[in-house]
Amino acid sequence: MQRAARIYRPAKTAMQSGKAKTDKWVLEFEPTDAVLPDPLMGWAGSGDTRQQIKLRFASMDEAVSYARENDIDADVIKPHEAKLIKKAYSDRFSFGRIR
Repeated sequence: MQRAARIYRPAKTAMQSGKAKTDKWVLEFEPTDAVLPDPLMGWAGSGDTRQQIKLRFASMDEAVSYARENDIDADVIKPHEAKLIKKAYSDRFSFGRIR
């Protein structure tokens, strides 16, 4: 039984300036059923319980090997590395700065 999943490293949220909780790799299953509103309450729900599962791994290799062992067809999404531009506060007041 082939089950589709994705393996990725989560990006930092917009609400934080640090990189907390971005060092682990996550294996997350793709949705197979549509999300439908409940007729009584109106809450969104689905019969697919695998959407609730998020497995966390220390490295990408561990996540890929877990997917292979359990016959999970997983797509690996490589993280985008941010460019670090070193800046100094004193550069704002330098004589030859370009406006």
